[in-house]
Amino acid sequence: MKICAIICEYNPFHNGHLYQISEAKRLSSADAVLCLMSGNFVQRGDAAIINKYTRARHAVQAGADIVVELPTVFATSNAELFAKGSIHLLSSIPAVSVLCFGCESAEKDAFLKAAKLLNNEPNEVSEKIKIATANGTSYVKARADAWAEKIPYDMLSSPNNILGLEYTKAILLNNADIDILPIARIGANYNDAQLKNNYSSASAIRAAIANKTDFGNNLPDFAAKDLPSQLQNCLDVLEKYAILSCVPEKIAAVCDCKEGLEHAFKKAATQSLPLVKALTSPRYTSARINRIALQNLLGIEERFIRACLSNPLYYSVLSANKARSDVLSALGEAKFPLIIRAHDENALSDIAKECFEKDLFASAVHNLLYPYFALKNIFI
Repeated sequence: MKICAIICEYNPFHNGHLYQISEAKRLSSADAVLCLMSGNFVQRGDAAIINKYTRARHAVQAGADIVVELPTVFATSNAELFAKGSIHLLSSIPAVSVLCFGCESAEKDAFLKAAKLLNNEPNEVSEKIKIATANGTSYVKARADAWAEKIPYDMLSSPNNILGLEYTKAILLNNADIDILPIARIGANYNDAQLKNNYSSASAIRAAIANKTDFGNNLPDFAAKDLPSQLQNCLDVLEKYAILSCVPEKIAAVCDCKEGLEHAFKKAATQSLPLVKALTSPRYTSARINRIALQNLLGIEERFIRACLSNPLYYSVLSANKARSDVLSALGEAKFPLIIRAHDENALSDIAKECFEKDLFASAVHNLLYPYFALKNIFI
């Protein structure tokens, strides 16, 4: 069996995602599509607006054959660790032979060339990045500037290109037998806050929901009907409480909390401004601030993320096409155990068990933010 994988969040599932699944099937000639999807929290350091089971069901309704959860420790991490965690899981499934990802620049050779360069970064480039960030430049801009002579600027500055590069880097580092299939996004860009006809970004759709404005025909009907009526939650309050409850050294153990940033978090937690507004700057992006606050709340330290990268984990199935038992059989031949039914996790031990427990805790926290009875009938 040949499986095409898609790493995704579907927050929410929209027409661009529908297009990608369709193109992945057409261009990969795969027998099945597997979506590796973030759970109840996403990479921008926020809560998903719809629970993970419902979002996974949307993917299967759109043509995916199975949806597996990307563990919370990776789903809430920076682009590099998000990608490494994803490839750690996918490369352990023998049937996964191709990874399809959306991007701004759909040139396979360009991704491979840039990834090889980035995996062998010379000291002079590293020093340029270090100096620029020390002077207040964000890491993303500093890296794009440092590599400008050899790598097109948009490859290192556009959000989906950045993730695509990190996927490609991780595949090469792992010597994984996985081909890449970049597909150019259609319609709006990732961060485009303006609604477009039919193909708006998830950011624009979330903004429309928050502002209670019409989001048009940007989602399939089966996904639109499950959208929440409002997005307000108390995540910032919970994050501030967690910061106030622990010593600075504990906050500093979270990934990307460096250069004394833990002390800034302690101070900001006592103020009325949301953490992201109090701490975002040219040097520290809002996504970085959000991720640090979220991972501190969820008890995810950098040392544990890296331990998860070097240990066997699991495949937690969120939704599946019940007519495709062959896909489940293919996952049964993978290196990590499948978690489908209640108590399957009892077979886990050590790092895998602790990683799964963080998924459970993340879901419990998400239920505080968006109370509901989650749909857990995974087969449709």
